[in-house]
Amino acid sequence: MKELFIKTEQQRAWLEKLATLEETFKNNAQVIDEQSSFPHHHINALREIGYTKLTLPKELGGEGFNVYEAIALQETLGSYDGSTALATAWTLLTVGELFENKYWEASKLSEFAKKVEQGAIINRAVSEVATGSPIRGGRPGTSAKKTNGKWIINGRKSYTTGSPELDYFLTSAWIEEEEKIGFFLIHKDTKGLSIDETWDVIAMRGTGSHDLVLDNVVVDESDLVEIPNYTTGFKLNGWLLLIPATYLGIAQAARDYALSFANTHSPNSIQGTIASLPNVQSLIGEIELELANARFALYGAAQSYVELKQKEANGHELSIEEGTIIVNAVNVAKHVVTNAGLKVVDKAMRVVGAKSLQRSNPLQRYYRDIRAGLHNPPMDDLTIKKLADFALQQNDK
Repeated sequence: MKELFIKTEQQRAWLEKLATLEETFKNNAQVIDEQSSFPHHHINALREIGYTKLTLPKELGGEGFNVYEAIALQETLGSYDGSTALATAWTLLTVGELFENKYWEASKLSEFAKKVEQGAIINRAVSEVATGSPIRGGRPGTSAKKTNGKWIINGRKSYTTGSPELDYFLTSAWIEEEEKIGFFLIHKDTKGLSIDETWDVIAMRGTGSHDLVLDNVVVDESDLVEIPNYTTGFKLNGWLLLIPATYLGIAQAARDYALSFANTHSPNSIQGTIASLPNVQSLIGEIELELANARFALYGAAQSYVELKQKEANGHELSIEEGTIIVNAVNVAKHVVTNAGLKVVDKAMRVVGAKSLQRSNPLQRYYRDIRAGLHNPPMDDLTIKKLADFALQQNDK
């Protein structure tokens, strides 16, 4: 089914390049999970083949993939190792978003592009224990104060995925004197920056989503690179689709394992393998249906987003209604993919039976990892509420 959504030779070439890492990544995935260790060697391997600059524009030394083109690769990487894929997804989407929307001053973007071209990776640091998910609108407790032409930043960020290997942290902070949120670009070696290894969960154990601690961190005035502007009522960011693409990859891996098991497992109570049993065939058919629905939702939303951004680049002025429709499509895709993935893994475990609960069996890891998708933004309740709000507004016109 995934082959339907591969459109370019560049995608196919990159899928072949990724395939060279498949065996190594899959073999390491269980140890990474059991030890809750960060896959430094995986990230470096991806750096070496140029994967981390996939969404950097070609003219700046990257591969120039748009979000649609990148999804198939991210899905594939997710099927190899969920933790590695999730850590990588955040840097790909951050780079893609920044350069597509040109949020920063041109000189700062150009300077940063050189770092990405050389393999640097980045993630936004926005979550905090006190505020919960930033998508719900809480004001950051992290503060930034200007003193003698420098910014002094203090605070703690949670869930900083990829933190052991990140080169840059794009960190939100509350600027008290201006009463607004700003994003500051902070290099990993800046004095006062440290990582508190707090990540101790049962899912995505190798993502290194530790706490970022900022203790009187001093950065230049120009490192205030971004002031969010949400006055339009929506934030259009189709690059977030790289996150559900990762979970779709995990679901695909569960499906592949279940099919292989069904085709080879032959208890002495039957002739042949369990693949011939009606109940097993029913479960496999349901798995295929869930994956098909998820892919059409994901790739459809990505294509709609890419087409709208192309129109915008050609001078089309984006209306609030158009933007909201695409935002909803992106949110729906995340909801559909994540929940379909949960069902796929559950059905795969039913095919395999009690063996799926053995610690040596990858299905139990997929089962835990895919649940983490429920807690990546946007959460299901927000998606449902936004759909209801928009439908009621449209009907009231």
